Amino acid sequence: MRSELEKTIRKIKIILTDMDGVFTDGTIYKGNDGMELKRFSVLDSAGVALARAAGMKMAIISGRYSPATDARVREMGLEDECYQGGLNKMDAYSELKGKHEFEDEEAVYIGDDIIDLAIMETVGFPIAVANAHSLVKEKAKFTTEARGGEGAVREAIELILKGQGIYESAIQKLRKGIAKRKVRSTRDPQ
Repeated sequence: MRSELEKTIRKIKIILTDMDGVFTDGTIYKGNDGMELKRFSVLDSAGVALARAAGMKMAIISGRYSPATDARVREMGLEDECYQGGLNKMDAYSELKGKHEFEDEEAVYIGDDIIDLAIMETVGFPIAVANAHSLVKEKAKFTTEARGGEGAVREAIELILKGQGIYESAIQKLRKGIAKRKVRSTRDPQ
């Protein structure tokens, strides 16, 4: 890892990310009844679990509201850290700064499109997913190998945790937490 990148990563205290195009491939399916479906990767939700095991704060800032996003962030335990429906993402960013008391250089933002540029120009460590718009890639200090919706969030989280030297301990905490969970059956009892 380059030494400048290492210095940047060591400062990170919060991971902020877009939803559509980052946690998803950007595709939205609409049924005749108006129901919206999105495809999410379990790699990314496992990355969120790893970040949380490491004690890393996370939040999602999405320019559009979606019930599918609501459901997914609840599954990841981020429902109190999800801001949706504001095209000016800096409003949510400012609210998060007040809530979590971090400096710009202590934040990472993972984005994919032009709407993400204002935050990417503000945070200390802007990250673009592999299939991001070219302007987003120009602003990024790091571009993932994975495309949005295909493990890009996980890749970014692992980069940060490894760069801070807390990756292995986060894995151990996550494994201990998983070992304590009871298996639930969805089958009806006979």
